[in-house]
Amino acid sequence: MASVLNVSAYLFTRIDDPVALRHTLRERAIAAELRGTILLAEEGINLFLAGEADAVRGFVDDLRADPRFAALETKDSWSDAVPFGKLLVKVKREIIRMDRPEVRPQDGRAPAVSPDTLRRWLDQGTDDEGREVVLVDTRNAFEVDYGTFAGAKDWRIERFTQFPDAASSHRDELAGKTVVSFCTGGIRCEKAALYLRDEGLDAYQLDGGILGWFAAQGAAHWDGDCFVFDGREALDAGLAPTHNSGKPGALAAAGAFDDGIA
Repeated sequence: MASVLNVSAYLFTRIDDPVALRHTLRERAIAAELRGTILLAEEGINLFLAGEADAVRGFVDDLRADPRFAALETKDSWSDAVPFGKLLVKVKREIIRMDRPEVRPQDGRAPAVSPDTLRRWLDQGTDDEGREVVLVDTRNAFEVDYGTFAGAKDWRIERFTQFPDAASSHRDELAGKTVVSFCTGGIRCEKAALYLRDEGLDAYQLDGGILGWFAAQGAAHWDGDCFVFDGREALDAGLAPTHNSGKPGALAAAGAFDDGIA
């Protein structure tokens, strides 16, 4: 049975001391023998960590004891080995780079749709008001190639910073519809949904992202696997590693965290 606990989590919350916090969290993670990546910025925290289960849970519990991170929720999965080579704790300008400072999730989230609600909409073909539902994949093209929701919009972006311009150019085809943005764990689609709403669209984010969908709905309405930013490369709808599929995404992931893409 897989014994290594992998957690991904993010939270948009005001952090006034990201440099000082970096030192504290790095020391805690080292003491717990965890590996992975923690990104900090004034807008919040984003992390992917792996290790012995009690150590990982203890680290997360300590984080939640800080009022700034009390609402932190993790997406959990298991593996036979730690899928990270080392521990990185970095301070960035953004925990997910969009280069749109006016988009501030730390000041308030876009409305979210739960996996249960989205499943109902997709099963019936419309939202509860009878409007067409459009899914927008906010991830990079190489990630989408591993798998995505059936019929989702894929604008072939190479970096998340390209999403706003792509969304603006496709605005007319989304107008008058219920738009649901999604990504791996929720962090990108949270900013994306806010941007789409600023464009005057009725946009929502998929709460928990693809990993949350897998945990709640399995493979329903999904084709393929989900790329993840670690040595497992991709997960199937049961959150089990599919290992190296020979696709180039793993190479692209090597520098992904440098841009805050997770």
